[in-house]
Order: sequence, then C-alpha cells, then structure tokens
Amino acid sequence: MKRIKFLNVLVIFIFVFSALMSVAQPTYDYTGRELNTITTAVPFLIISPDARAGALGDAGVASSPDANSLHWNPAKYAFIKKDMGFSVSYSPWLRALVNDINLAYVSGYKKFGKDQALAASLLFFSLGDITFTDIVGTTIGQFRPNEFSFDVAYSRKLSESFSGGVSLRYIHSNLTGGYSVGASNSHPGNSVATDVSGYYQTDVSLGKQDGVLAVGLNISNIGAKISYTDNVERDFIPINLRFGPSLTIDLDEYNSLAFLLDVNKLLVPTPPQYRVDENNLPVDLNGDGKWDILAGKDPDVSVPTGMFQSFSDAPGGFREELKEFTLSTGVEYWYDKQFALRTGFFYEDKTKGNRKFFTVGAGLKYNVFSLDFAYLVPVEQRNPLENTLRFTLLFDFDAFKDQNKE
Repeated sequence: MKRIKFLNVLVIFIFVFSALMSVAQPTYDYTGRELNTITTAVPFLIISPDARAGALGDAGVASSPDANSLHWNPAKYAFIKKDMGFSVSYSPWLRALVNDINLAYVSGYKKFGKDQALAASLLFFSLGDITFTDIVGTTIGQFRPNEFSFDVAYSRKLSESFSGGVSLRYIHSNLTGGYSVGASNSHPGNSVATDVSGYYQTDVSLGKQDGVLAVGLNISNIGAKISYTDNVERDFIPINLRFGPSLTIDLDEYNSLAFLLDVNKLLVPTPPQYRVDENNLPVDLNGDGKWDILAGKDPDVSVPTGMFQSFSDAPGGFREELKEFTLSTGVEYWYDKQFALRTGFFYEDKTKGNRKFFTVGAGLKYNVFSLDFAYLVPVEQRNPLENTLRFTLLFDFDAFKDQNKE
C-alpha cells in the first residue's frame, strides 16, 4: 500500500482557492451591474441527471463508477466491477411553480473483458405545455418544447491504474415548434459534441485504514455552436472542464466513507465590458458592426479559439477568471455496501450566477436493484430543484443472473 498525505494537500488546495476567491474584486457588465454571468445554449447538458451525484453537491468526476458515469466521466466505466448495468433517473423541475417540467435520464453500460466497456445514455428535458401568442396576445398555437441528447461512449484501461474514455453526443433542442420569432423563422437547434476524459485509481493506506484514491478529468460537450433561426448568429454549447479527486476510506469491514471534490469551468467566452454612451448603451464607434470593447476579448470566435480564450478573456482579469470556477463537495457513507447516506455543497460566485446550495440524499441496495434519492436546499437564492425529491433506479444484471441460477 502507498502512504500519502492526500488529505493535507486537499485541505491546502481548498484553503488557497477560497482565499483567492475572497479577495477578487467585483466586475460589471456594460450596464454597470455587478455581475458577468456566462450563458450558453442547451444548458440542460450540465444539469446533474442522477440522484447520487445530485446528493453529493453535483460531484461525480472521481466518484466510484456506476451506470451514470457517462455524464460525469466516461473513463470510469473501465474500472467498474459489474459486467452490465442500467439506470433510470427522474428530476422534477420548477415543481414549486408548475408540474409538467422534468428531466429524465436513462443510462447503461456493458463491459468487454476486464479492460474496456461501452455505454450509452439518453437525457430528455421536457419544458411543459407552452401557449404561443402574437404581438396583441391572440393565441396562435400550443407546443411542448423539449430538448434531448443521445450519447455513446467507449472506455478502456491504459494501465492498471489509469483509463481513458471518449464519447459522442447528438444534441437536439426544439424550443419554438417552428413558430416565427420576431421577423425570423425558427427551427430546432442541432449539434454534435464529444467528451474526452481520464480516470486514475489506486489503493492507498491511511494509518490502519485502507482506502482508494481516485482523480478524474472530463472535458465535455466539445462541439459545434447551435442556432434556432435562419440568421448567421450561433451560440456556444456548454463546453465544460471538470476535474477533481475522491478519497474512499474503509473504516472497518462494514463501514466506508468517501470524500469528493469537483472543480468546474465553462470553456466558452466570457462577455466583455463594452464602451457605452450617455444612455448607458453599447456603441460602435469604429463602424465595423461590432460593439467597442473596453475590457475583455471578442466573444464572436470559433469553438477552439473560445476554449483556449476562456482562460484569459474575463474583463476583470485573473481575479475574475478565478470566479468562473465552481466547487462541488460531497461526502458519502456506506454501511455494509447496502445502505448509503450522502450530503454535499455547491458553490458559485455571486457575479457568475450565485448558485449555492446544500444537498442530502440516501441510497439503498436490494438484490438486483438500487434506489437513490436526493434533495436540494438553496442557500442564497431560489433554485429550480428546491423542494423536489429526485430519484434514480439502478439495475444490476450480474445479480439478476446469479439470482436466476440459484
């Protein structure tokens, strides 16, 4: 067993990151407001789809592999111990206001040998019934907007401790049903994207306790921009960098405890600060058809340029770049590998969205299936998932086969 000082390194990392965040100065958009939130098309792609990660503060890049790993880190499938698995997840959305908006997720995997696996998933976001009206309020039609993504992934061990994974994703977003938006004809948005991921796992010794240290990295949704109208304007999809460690400690024969930390950053351009006139409106003094930029960089760039530019384009400089990282922390307790308790916390800076919430949840394994629950408690502002119970049902085909043999 290796002896490491992982916990010390983790505590120092969190302390330094928190200290840098606390000294960062506020930034402003072109209207002078103290915020600079990054927005993208199809944001449903980065919503936590399963209840286990949802109960861990949306941490999952280095959690132990399960059927839902395709969303968090496809490379984890190569280390999964079961031969085949399947899961179904359901999350009501804005339940305090409406009852017909929800997020559904189906995911499954199949291992081939000991070193490789294939997986697929379907993420479906239904936005409920929408009534379309014209400019004077006359009803012109009914439509149920929806978005979905279909993924396939391949994962393979590259050594005893490291694996890599890639996935291919088709994205379809139908928000208008073909109705005209202003003077432009609308149509569903379509895109394709890929994930590139890595996962490292090794046994460690912490005093008298054995454990497992894991580190995960996933760059997800690397793909084409998307458009909903016939004009040339296209929006970035949420290309996301997710990385972080986890540490699982076997307290004794029956009890284990896991600590998780995920760090996220959107790899898309940050809105710059524009020059404004006396009415506080952006201006184009150069006559090139673009607003004049005072600080930051032009966000109208290609996807590769936007990804690299995202590390240095914040108008507030390095301090604002630090604010664009979000933190997800989680703790998971298992008793006899049958019953789990989970909790977590998610942090986002107030100038970048201000999402802060605690999460709690539980898990129960029974023969061929497992059931996970998650509940979210917002801290500073309302959240679409508050007062909502999310659940995931997982099926273990290995246990099913063993049960049939018996």
